Amino acid sequence: MIRLFVGLGNPGPEYETTRHNAGFWWVDELADRLGVRLQPERAYQGLAARVNRPGADPVWLLKPMTFMNRSGASVAPLARFFKIEPRQVLVVHDELDLLPGQAKLKFGGSAAGHNGLKDIHGMLGTLDFWRLRLGIGHPGVKAEVVNYVLKKPAPDQREAIDKAIAQSLKAVDALLAGEMDHALALIHAQPPRPKPPRQPRSPEVQAPATLPPPEPGDDP
Repeated sequence: MIRLFVGLGNPGPEYETTRHNAGFWWVDELADRLGVRLQPERAYQGLAARVNRPGADPVWLLKPMTFMNRSGASVAPLARFFKIEPRQVLVVHDELDLLPGQAKLKFGGSAAGHNGLKDIHGMLGTLDFWRLRLGIGHPGVKAEVVNYVLKKPAPDQREAIDKAIAQSLKAVDALLAGEMDHALALIHAQPPRPKPPRQPRSPEVQAPATLPPPEPGDDP
């Protein structure tokens, strides 16, 4: 089961609404739903909140305040101190290879060039942790990526990302219970396609009235 939820981003008001902070947006929403407030934790170089659960291990929420490329310096100390295994960690981050509105849950795999994941890998010594990838789209040109992730998304893109966050948060109970297949199904569920509009029925053609047969002696 997941015991540590990590949202990746950059600290400071100038980055608050940028695409690279999608992981922060997710953890903030989770904190609101769980009724906890993230507080500065100097030992873990981040904002953190502890959620105590009856009969279960506590759960942690974490937003590293180390800047993206040093995220592991925040994640690893907290995980090690509370004996949280890498497979019990979920890292939520922005994903260039998914469109805004898409979200994908996966375990392990490469960092795919994401600086936050690369540093967490280096500090934990393994890539065997869970990731929730929130799509932000791609600028189309590799040289524009840095500028793109550090800019605010267009309103329609932000709305799509927020919807993906809301959809993925439906899986939190399953993640806490270790029901990863169920969590995958909830996160990857696609909204139902709208039904095509019903075509109006064409008016029925009325058959001409049948004339009575001619009486004997009448002209046909």
